Amino acid sequence: MAGNTERDSLDIKKDTATLEYVPLEDPWGFSQRSQEWHQAYNKKLLRKIDLRMLPLLAYMFLMNYLDRSNLAQAQLGGLSEDIGLRGTQFNTATSILFVGYLLMQLPSNLIFTRLRPAIYLPTVMIIWGVISGCQAATNSFGGLLATRFLLGFAEAPYFPGAVYLMSTWYTRSELSQRFAYFYAGPALANMFGGLIAAGVLRDMQGYKGLQAWRWLFIIEAIMTVSVAAFAFFVLPNFPHTTTWLSEEERAYAAWRIASDIGEASEHDAEEEQTKKSLFHAAKLAIMDYRTWVFVLMQHCVLLSQTVTFFFPSVVTTLGYDNIKTLLLTAPVWVATFLLNMFVLWSASRTNERCLHLCLSMLLTIIGNIMLITIHLRGPRFLGMFFMAMGAQPAFMIVLTWMSNTFPRPLGKRAAVTAIVNMIGNTSNIYGAYLYPSSAAPQYVSAGATIAAVGVLCISLAVVMRFILIQENKKLDEIEREGISAAPGLTVKDRERKDLARTGFRYIY
Repeated sequence: MAGNTERDSLDIKKDTATLEYVPLEDPWGFSQRSQEWHQAYNKKLLRKIDLRMLPLLAYMFLMNYLDRSNLAQAQLGGLSEDIGLRGTQFNTATSILFVGYLLMQLPSNLIFTRLRPAIYLPTVMIIWGVISGCQAATNSFGGLLATRFLLGFAEAPYFPGAVYLMSTWYTRSELSQRFAYFYAGPALANMFGGLIAAGVLRDMQGYKGLQAWRWLFIIEAIMTVSVAAFAFFVLPNFPHTTTWLSEEERAYAAWRIASDIGEASEHDAEEEQTKKSLFHAAKLAIMDYRTWVFVLMQHCVLLSQTVTFFFPSVVTTLGYDNIKTLLLTAPVWVATFLLNMFVLWSASRTNERCLHLCLSMLLTIIGNIMLITIHLRGPRFLGMFFMAMGAQPAFMIVLTWMSNTFPRPLGKRAAVTAIVNMIGNTSNIYGAYLYPSSAAPQYVSAGATIAAVGVLCISLAVVMRFILIQENKKLDEIEREGISAAPGLTVKDRERKDLARTGFRYIY
């Protein structure tokens, strides 16, 4: 690798707006251990981390998604008729959640690195669980609108916070497979949500004088708050502050992440940050053009997922009664869950992103075309399978690809994650109006729109692939020839120099 061991002027931290090179600290001498020792120790540590964190984060995400999407099941239980919704008011109630969600996304992600995840994430979960339960008390469009807005505001911190937390525990090669387990939450939420709703709507109508859809909100809110209470005692903090690992295990957990991306532990970096650095991190993210390519890709993917919030209504067009419709949604999400696991396992095993994303979106395109062009019940139902199965893994492919592309500094990575999710989720605001009841049964506008943005997403993925190929060529050149510490060196050149000297290469 090019360069000598002496620090040059680029290695000195000038201000928090630059990409600093921080030498790895290794007081335990991990870098001197044998490969066999690392393999055994890493396997033991990963087993502890996985058991402690992954099932809980996935289940919390399941409840996050269930509380967000249960309005679709409540609709089949007569919610619109009982509180007097008319026209597109139900679509507006679905859409308004994402306004609150977007407003809280970036602020939450920027402050997350300064808070204890084991306290912060369960706290926001309790808040959104209570708000979700309050939907059972609504009797008007205004009341439903208010609770949905507040629900989105309260749910916003969880997803980017959980993703960021995992990125501080797992290396880049480990993240894709762990994201597959984590993102099982939405598919399982839709599967269990349909089954729970079928049972509640069938058996609890009129119980204690309440409509069944009100009980649906109450029961799922109790589930959410119960999981949050459990999470206070189990969810880990960052590697350097967690208490359930030994001192050596904490040091190794931080060291292996630092080794993966070539920087000192996030603890050391965060200790030196000031409040001003939050704005610098946001500026670095905004000024990087790759951020906006990922924004557009995620926007397309999330728009293709909008059907999730209307899926029971779409399945209703097959002509079955409400209970059978809810039961029919379950196998769709089982298949989605299985494909999601396979695609992300494959992406992790091959370290490939572009092709996996393109094939997933192609499946969604085919499903939407089938929905709007076919009238036979069987093929239409197959098209509904494809609509769901393609969009879900595509979302996590974009997310893992983005995390791999912005390894440092940590503040910039957090800001990019928040910006991509924040602007990407604006698609859900207008996407909710693609599925008005008047557009049934073919939903031609929705299907055509999703197919078109699917093509755009595939095009953007190919563009990003070529961008990263060129970036890797520049890193190869820097590693061979070095780069001088010229006073006029740009922030981007500093970033390339820091990445090149650690042997980092982009995954595409």
